[in-house]
Amino acid sequence: MANVDRTKGEVWVYAEQEEGKLSDVPFELLGKARELAAKLGVKVGAVLMGSDVEGLAKPLFEGGADVVHIVDDPALKVFRNKAYRHAMVELVKEVNPQIVIFGATHMGRDLAPSVASALRCGLTADCTDLQIGDYEDKKTKETFTNVLHQIRPAFGGNIIATIVNARNWPQMATVREGVMKPWNREQVNGERTMEVVRHPAHLEGVEIPVEVVEIVRRVSSVNLKGSRIIVCGGAGVGSKENFKLLHDLAAVLGGAVGGSRAAVDLGYCEHERQIGQTGVTVRPALMISCGVSGAVQHLAGMQDSAKIIAINTDKDAPIFKVAHYGIVGDLNVVIPKLIKAIKG
Repeated sequence: MANVDRTKGEVWVYAEQEEGKLSDVPFELLGKARELAAKLGVKVGAVLMGSDVEGLAKPLFEGGADVVHIVDDPALKVFRNKAYRHAMVELVKEVNPQIVIFGATHMGRDLAPSVASALRCGLTADCTDLQIGDYEDKKTKETFTNVLHQIRPAFGGNIIATIVNARNWPQMATVREGVMKPWNREQVNGERTMEVVRHPAHLEGVEIPVEVVEIVRRVSSVNLKGSRIIVCGGAGVGSKENFKLLHDLAAVLGGAVGGSRAAVDLGYCEHERQIGQTGVTVRPALMISCGVSGAVQHLAGMQDSAKIIAINTDKDAPIFKVAHYGIVGDLNVVIPKLIKAIKG
């Protein structure tokens, strides 16, 4: 291990799957992984773990992976931290990637820190961007080239921090859902050849104390990430009752209703509708922000929307700085007029 040149290692994406179905997150991460790998001159690897999951390799290849590393074992049929952690740690030791990226999902936030702790390599959580660059240690004056710059909001979203792990590799990060764009296959010239490498799980003799008796899922009726139109409310909406106006507007537009953290904290809408740094990141074709002041934490989750319309009584509200169109007025007056105009 000490003599391994990790700078020649692959850039890995953990390909999260449950019950034989890949989540959307790996495809978002593969787009960024290809960008990083191109700058480093190495391959992109996808790590696929589970039981009877080999059929998922092709979609990952089509999504941007050059190599799909498969760890297939009956003990990995359902996610249990100890089994997955052990298998992942052994795989990293065997192949020696230089970068490993996880989605900042429930599974990723559980698995990534335990793997990083076992490998003693560090981890940056909830990144919103990843870049390759150089780094100089100001104390030792030592310069490191082509290291991963892990970028994320800090101090409540008031600053953007760049974190570098120059010594203890692999460099590991979790990335927020929805902030990376999937790979555009049209950018590749010529044929690509899928490479699949199968690895043992190394679980012999490993005690896995958790037994899964039953899996019960609550299906959410809210799909903000998949909505082309979102009507989002903030503290300025004034009450849970007033949020009905937003639902009425979303209904005539065929969109979904979201909320800022302030609106969620005040009980105006459910947490699953929260948009922002501690909620979901969205990129709808149209975002209508109603009574949203435009705090940095909220903007981080919606500022890449194709078109933003802001409605606010405060003409100096920060939301107007990112909005394409702004309406200074009372949403209780403006929204009914919008609904009437849309209905014709």
